[in-house]
Order: sequence, then C-alpha cells, then structure tokens
Amino acid sequence: MKHLYAILFLCISLSITAQTPCENGMAGAYPCDGYDLQAYIPFTAMGATNANDSWGWTDPLDDKEYAIVGLNNGTAFIDISDPVNPVYLGRMPTVTGTATARDIKTFNNFAFVVSDNNGAHGMQIFDLTRLRNVASPPVTFTEDVLYSDFENAHNLAINEDTGYAYACRTNLFGGGVHFIDINDPLNPVNAGGVGGIFTHDAQIVTYNGPDSDYTGREILLSFNGFDQDVTIIDITDKSNTQVISNFDYTTSQHAHQGWLTEDHRYLIIGDESDELNLGFNTRTIIFDLLDLDNPVESFEYFGPTSATDHNGYVLGNKYYQASYNAGMRVIDITDIGNQSMTEIGYFDVYPANDSSGFSGAWSVYPYFNSGNIVISTLGSQGGFFLVKENTLGVDSFASDLGFSVYPNPVSDRLNIQNDAGIEITTLRLYDVMGRLIQEQKGNRSEITIPYTSSRFLFLQIDTEQGTVTKKLVIEK
Repeated sequence: MKHLYAILFLCISLSITAQTPCENGMAGAYPCDGYDLQAYIPFTAMGATNANDSWGWTDPLDDKEYAIVGLNNGTAFIDISDPVNPVYLGRMPTVTGTATARDIKTFNNFAFVVSDNNGAHGMQIFDLTRLRNVASPPVTFTEDVLYSDFENAHNLAINEDTGYAYACRTNLFGGGVHFIDINDPLNPVNAGGVGGIFTHDAQIVTYNGPDSDYTGREILLSFNGFDQDVTIIDITDKSNTQVISNFDYTTSQHAHQGWLTEDHRYLIIGDESDELNLGFNTRTIIFDLLDLDNPVESFEYFGPTSATDHNGYVLGNKYYQASYNAGMRVIDITDIGNQSMTEIGYFDVYPANDSSGFSGAWSVYPYFNSGNIVISTLGSQGGFFLVKENTLGVDSFASDLGFSVYPNPVSDRLNIQNDAGIEITTLRLYDVMGRLIQEQKGNRSEITIPYTSSRFLFLQIDTEQGTVTKKLVIEK
C-alpha cells in the first residue's frame, strides 16, 4: 500500500508547504498517527541537494523559535514563529566541500556547526541573534568565528551547564573526543581531549542520577560506532579524565547514538546497522545505569517496522526516534523501569516503504516550548518537516448529538443545524495548533469565520449534554 502513497507523494511533494492535519491515518501523502504536518520545505528550496541533521533555537528576547537544518552544502536557518508559514531566512555555506553529515548544537545564542567531510572544515560559530532582523530573506550568511584546531568531526555535543563543546571523531586524539571551552563563544579555547575510543556520537551531562559516587560530576557517554561498544568517562577534570566503564550489548553492530532518561537512570541506545544486518524490526537497547561502574542491559524494545533507527532524544516520558524510512516514531517510556516501552504516535516522512535503509528521517528536535517538532530528512524527498501533536483529538468524538454544520467548505459564515433541539452554551473556533481564535456565548445557530491563513479550523460546540467538535475546511 505504501507504493501507492509514494506515487501520490511524487505528485504533490513540491507543493506541500503548510498545515495538513493527520486524519484517518494520513496527512496529505504522509502516513501518520497523532501528529499534524505544520509545514514542509524541500532541500532544493534551500539551495542544496540533500539534508541531514537539525537542531533548534528559541530567542530569549521574544521567545521566537528557529529551526536549524544541516544541508550537504551548508546550514539553513528557518523562522518558525508562524509554524504554518515558516520563513527560510538563508544559508551559511560550508567551509569546504559537500558532506553527507553535518551536526549542529546551540549555546548562549550561538550555533556551532561541524562537518564530517575530508577537508579542513573546523567548527563554524554563528551568532543567532543576527536572525532577528533579516531584511530580504533568503540571504547568504557567514560564520562569526571559525575554530580550526581540528579538521573535521562527525558529531558535536555541548554541555550547557559547563559551557564546553565536544567534537566527536575528529583527526585529533585518535578519533576520540576533542574538548573546546566555549564559555566565551567568540573566543573558543582548546581544552584537550580524550583518546582510546573511536567516538561516533556522545552525550555529556552534569550527572544527577542514582549513583551517588558521581553526583555533580561531568560525565561523557561515548557511542563508539563500529567498535560496537559504549564508554562512560568522568571528564570533570579535563586534564585527568577517568574511564568509569566500557560495555557492549547483545548482537551489537554499530553503537550509533544514545540518550539518557531525564533522571539519568536509563540509557536508550540506537544501533544503526542491526536491522539491516540481522533482519529484525527496529531495535532499541535499554541499559540500567543504577551503578555507572556496572551498567546492566535491561531489555530490548522492537518497533512495528523494520526501519533503521538513527538519532533519538528524550523529553519527559517520551522518546522521539528518527527512524529513517519509517519517519519519526514517538515512544512512551513511562514504564521503562518495568521493561516496557510503547509506541504512541508517528509521522512518516518517507511514504515509499518502512524497510531498513538510509532515506527519510535523519533527526528530530522536540525541545521547543510550543510543541512543534523538527524532522530533518535526507533522500529524494528530503528537507525540513515541522510537525505537532494533534491535541484536539479530531477523530475522538463518538457522537455528534444531532448537530450538523453547513456549508463545509466554508468561507465567511457557518450555520449550525440543531435537529435534537439541544441548547448550545458556547461556540468556539480553534486552529490546528489548538489556539482559540473566536468564541461566541449563548444559543447560536451561526458563527462568523474570521480571516485565517489556515486550511482547516475546528468548531467546538458546548452544550448542556456534552461537547461536539466539527472539522471545517476553509474555502479560499
């Protein structure tokens, strides 16, 4: 069936730019469950031929949100303060040639960008406050500072508590981790590094977990790729780092990336090669870190598809997993202590198939206060997707209590037909983001539709016998 979706996708992929609710399992051409498409920008519209990683920044001055998307030839900046009408502000070109992977993190209103190409790319440092006033987008940006003590890096991690950046798999320290003091972002300082590992990716935290031996220490978790293991290191003293433990896991293939639960008790690991090499469904490995000196493999979670998993991040009791061909998968980890995880939603950015392989969702960024989620994607349908959880429950109303509305599609005025004679207390109009845009109290039989750029609105009818919600198509 997904082959049919692929044909439909090819017909409309270049025209999808804004809000499409997830209804009956589809948001336009994209299979979905519980997540609406806010906007889509293909990488071709950003002057690139592929995309890769992503991150985000919220301006502390006005809480405006910006997406930052890695491209094969640079870094794109997108204003998403109006999430259904995002503005591509421009691109910061790469320092050297094109690259499959680029990584971005933020700290103190600056973006830090590395690339894994073979040239001397270093780390670009960009002042994000420059995005506040872009006169005629899109523009070409240049970095404010280029840190060049290393040539290239596959990934980048930042501990915002300490103000250090960690470049992974550079030409320094035998492919380990290079430390950079970025407390003064425009004057980065080489702070050494750690070798003896071949780091593919890393997470660094100020530890506040159950092992009291390390409370308050700066802990690095190194995911060592094709070395197939994970190393935990105390890096509090940058000149005297201490390995705490090193471990692998069942049928390890490529220890790609991992993320701690917020209480630092459990580590969720993604292996990028196991589905492709071993032929099972998307596998996620969970370790119990009650004792950092002795991590214990707790259990394995298998997803509903055979897609290859890539980057994954924890927010509260949810794990947001970029699962390549199967898109973004959202997994409830509330019961992780009882060896249970449950998929509760998804947005599939690659309708062609859900098999193992390397097209589709590269990464997700779920940390905006608005609830908007960035999905950056690669391959023939790649680019920038912005999605959001459908909290209105479009399909959750079992009874309409005898109400009908017309005309629908509607342009300016909507009539409410009340066949059962039930008294209406309030009429409310919401947009797809769940924002109240109009309210009328009293027993009304019509409501005026205000101007909106949305394609859809939702009419909530409050009565003494319950609430009914109707989906409205806005006629332009």
